Order: sequence, then structure tokens, then C-alpha cells
Amino acid sequence: MNVSKIQQKLTRFSAQNKKIFVTSSFQTHSIPLLHIISTSNVAIDVLFINTGFHFPKTIMFKNQISKLLSLRVIDVNPLVSKHHQKDEDGLFYYVSDSDYCCYLNKTQALENYLKKYDVWISGVRADQSTVRKKMKTLQDAPFNTLRFHPMLDWSAKQILDYRKKYKLPEHPLDKEGYSSIGCVPCTGKINFENNRTGRWFGQNKTECGLHTRLIKS
Repeated sequence: MNVSKIQQKLTRFSAQNKKIFVTSSFQTHSIPLLHIISTSNVAIDVLFINTGFHFPKTIMFKNQISKLLSLRVIDVNPLVSKHHQKDEDGLFYYVSDSDYCCYLNKTQALENYLKKYDVWISGVRADQSTVRKKMKTLQDAPFNTLRFHPMLDWSAKQILDYRKKYKLPEHPLDKEGYSSIGCVPCTGKINFENNRTGRWFGQNKTECGLHTRLIKS
């Protein structure tokens, strides 16, 4: 979907009085979508799922981009305190059950917001994982929310070209060898052709649950 079509779709949602939000991890590849949204003249809240485990540089970058693009960012915080996110052995769930950790800190945290909005914009791309490759541009989500994936057919090169065109900055950890940046305990510096190989390395896992639990096929 090209930029003009994305803008048209956003305008159409606005004309229908839809309440819209976009989730963003504020990685380098997230910035073109945020830039498009910032120039759309449509009221769109930016939700940042603040797990409490992010790299400090991610928080700094989020603040930098928010100011640069004049975004209204809302931090989505877990409903369960870190004190109660440990197993019977006293280990954080990211060690013993990373799926449950992601559920507590991401999926469950976002569910309440789905009840308050009509449209959820996500910058997922088909080339990022097998799960995302099966997605559609428009899909239903729980609580009668519609998911909109405007970047689904974009490539990494298109993301880079857009960033260069508008001189948009990159996440500071990119230069340190991180190709996909999430929470500190579950992010490594692996940098193979698939840029998500550094996430949950050594586990049979490529998604946190946001794009598996909170979507209807």
C-alpha cells in the first residue's frame, strides 16, 4: 500500500468517526509509519507497550521521535506488578515461561485499550515472519476492533528508502548489532537475513502474542 492510499484510508476512518490508535515499538523500521501518521491530519494515539524491560536507549529514542514528529504517546503498562511476575522458583517468567511473560506485559496490557478504540494500526510486514506473511491488510481483532496493516507489503528496502528521503533517524542500538529490538532479556545481537532472529534466540518462538492472540483469522 503506497503512502497516498494509507493517507486516504486514515481519512476515511476519521470521516466515519472511528477512534484510532497505532502501536509502536519505536524501532528503526517503525519510524516511516509514524511519520506517515504524523502528516495525516487525523487524530491517532500512539500506544507504546512499556513492559518495564526495555533498553534505556529505546525509551530515549521513543522520546526523541515523539518530540520530532509531535506524537501523542500513551504508555501501556502491565496490570501485574513485577513482584508477581515470578514462578515458584523465584525466577522471572521471561526465564521460565516467556510466552506467559509476554502475555502479562504485552497482550493483557493492550486488551483493555481494544475496548476503547475502533481501529488498531500495526506496522507489521509480511517479510518479517511466517505468521505475518499470512496476515491481511484489514483483519478483525477482539472487542469489535478492526486491525489495519498498511505496511504489510512494504520491504526493508522501502523502509530504508523512506527514512533516507525524509532524513528520519535510526534506533541507536542498530549500530551496536541489534537487528530487532524488544525487551532486554529476550533480545540478542544475532543479525542474520531474517532480522527477527535475535528475538527469543534458542526458543521456538517468533511472536509475543500481540499478533497471534489479538487477531482473528
